[in-house]
Amino acid sequence: MDRSKTLIWQVNDMPQSGKHVTLRELAAHAGVSRSTVSLVLQESPLVARRTRERVMAAARTLGYVYNRGAATLRSAHTATLGVVVHDIANPFFGAMVAGIDETLQNADYVPFLVSSGNSVARQQRLITRLREQRVDALLLCPAEATPAALIDTIADWGLPCIEVMRHVGDTPRGHYVGADIRAGLARAVAHLIDQGHQRIALVTGTGHSSADRERMAGYREAMQAASLAPDIRTGSNDLTRRAGLVRTLEIMKAPTPPTALICHNDLMALGALLALNRLGLMPGIDCAVVGIDDSDEAALGEPALSSIATHPHAIGQAAAGLALACLRGPGGDAQRIVLDTSLQVRASTDPTSGHLWELS
Repeated sequence: MDRSKTLIWQVNDMPQSGKHVTLRELAAHAGVSRSTVSLVLQESPLVARRTRERVMAAARTLGYVYNRGAATLRSAHTATLGVVVHDIANPFFGAMVAGIDETLQNADYVPFLVSSGNSVARQQRLITRLREQRVDALLLCPAEATPAALIDTIADWGLPCIEVMRHVGDTPRGHYVGADIRAGLARAVAHLIDQGHQRIALVTGTGHSSADRERMAGYREAMQAASLAPDIRTGSNDLTRRAGLVRTLEIMKAPTPPTALICHNDLMALGALLALNRLGLMPGIDCAVVGIDDSDEAALGEPALSSIATHPHAIGQAAAGLALACLRGPGGDAQRIVLDTSLQVRASTDPTSGHLWELS
């Protein structure tokens, strides 16, 4: 065989990345009609498997890249969902988004994840941008002080919106998925009382978000039911490990400090454990500490952290599933899904326990 002819054939058979390949050229190369190629690229089940494979092989050979952006302009759906969280650094949201992604993958949808940083202005810009990208639905964990008008505006757009873990206003205005934080707080307070504690403080955020209000309401109800005086310590909306460290150092320097702390989340609780160690106090003995979320790190701390399990992966699955249900059957009544919580008891509240046990 002529070496030059062999070389020419190999070059022509390579992907032509520098050339714009048309549907007509792709159809000719695959030996099918242009409409058949279009059906294959849209993943239509109407095309036989062998034909689909022949078209995809031709696409790889020619270096054809499907312009999904142009295709979605001709379609009512983009198979994408916007996911807006307020604190992307919190491990809770990592687990929640994993649940969302798992559910969407099974439905051949893709999530677009953005973080508002708890800023209402940034949140508005992000939601506007997601709308410009024509997402089919929105999963929203709203920033603190989000106006109720935002939910109404999204509804006016005809965009299904699921509020997740936080909601705007006193009660959810539309679809909502969350965890039964009140019941979790009740279990935590009851457990601490069983351990002999009476000075039990709740360390939370500003008190303005629905997440703060749910925690305060559950805690207050449980303390009052036990005839104990509530001790709610609100602060900034910084709910990090550093914030837990700093605030615990301040709280424990009081003349009569609490003997138990329930923190807004596991990050703050882990910071509280560090503060107690710095003060020469033994967590679980001198002061008990409870977190919320039961993140992976909770069980790995020293001492291991007792925590209210909110099951973020399951919440993500439920939220994504509800969004897909809204897309399949629009116009239904607003749904509210609240998952149960449990208390995972570890050494930070019960140093004598050699193993994990659960209160549900």
